[in-house]
Amino acid sequence: MKNYLLLSLILLIINLKSQEISKDWANLSKYKSQNIELMKDTLQTERIVLMGDSITEGWLSFDSTFFHTNKSLINRGISGQTTQQMVLRFRQDVVNLKPQIVVIHAGTNDIAENTGPITLNEILENLKAMVELAKANKIKVILASVLPAKEFPWRKDLSPAEKIVSLNKLIEEYAISNDIVYLDYFSNMSDSSFGMKHGLSYDEVHPTLDGYKVMEPMLINAIKNLLDKK
Repeated sequence: MKNYLLLSLILLIINLKSQEISKDWANLSKYKSQNIELMKDTLQTERIVLMGDSITEGWLSFDSTFFHTNKSLINRGISGQTTQQMVLRFRQDVVNLKPQIVVIHAGTNDIAENTGPITLNEILENLKAMVELAKANKIKVILASVLPAKEFPWRKDLSPAEKIVSLNKLIEEYAISNDIVYLDYFSNMSDSSFGMKHGLSYDEVHPTLDGYKVMEPMLINAIKNLLDKK
């Protein structure tokens, strides 16, 4: 009887947690209070928002000094998210903050099918939706490539390497044709088999501190190039 009651309690907790997540599918609550505080600071006019998934979110933990040094950078990464979810929170976590620039880095979790099967063109359409929303609000855009990955630890049944290459080609072509800065992390971080170079990732997907150290000057340079454009 005790085991049955314990099992029932565990199932109830799991069910309640699932209901809670489903009510906030895009996780709008994660940065809500931080956004409110940021919007009170009307003097800050040079914000640069990094919109992304766990690769973006984890950056702050691995190298907080980078963000302390570059105080205009606002990290808005959420682990596990797909472009579908990012579109839903784009207004709250980007537009409402009135940044000068948004850096969109997404697609890994789409290819991993975190929210279900999706085509590369559908991923691109979601990225376009974010770009168009940014441009409509006079926010400059940087589109980043998806990082290389030969496999996903949570989806070992998938073979993502070639799909990532194809998606990056679509993103780059769209960026070039629409005069958007394309931030090509992939080329500097990929090995010959389209996986992450040795030492740049701890799980074939997420960067180590050394990985972020490769990305950081590339990001700063992309921002500088965009701001220098007339």
